[in-house]
Amino acid sequence: MTNQEMLNLFDAFNRHDINEVMSYFDDDIVFETVAGNEAYGSRIVGHQAVKARFEETWGTMPDVQWINGHHYSAGDRVISECTFVATQPDGKRIEADSLDIFTFRDGKIIGKRAFRKQRPPFDPA
Repeated sequence: MTNQEMLNLFDAFNRHDINEVMSYFDDDIVFETVAGNEAYGSRIVGHQAVKARFEETWGTMPDVQWINGHHYSAGDRVISECTFVATQPDGKRIEADSLDIFTFRDGKIIGKRAFRKQRPPFDPA
């Protein structure tokens, strides 16, 4: 995937355009989230389940954005760095640097492993 295609994907994420976002993902997508009970976080499997998770994130934090993106490709992988920013339902802000490792097959994303520097949410002042 080209750098421009990754920029387009993150633009779709920031516009919360679920149809465009999901057009980049294979039906067999496996998404490993930043948090969960396992070392990998939690694992979301399949196009519909990943779509539901993205929609849930946008519904819970309607101002969520992934900013300051930089993308690097190597073989069948793209590493994406960005800053995750959002307001939680309790009004506290999240601002954390994050990294995604995307794995591709036949031009579609089949794996998304998310990592984030975690710090406590804070009250905006």
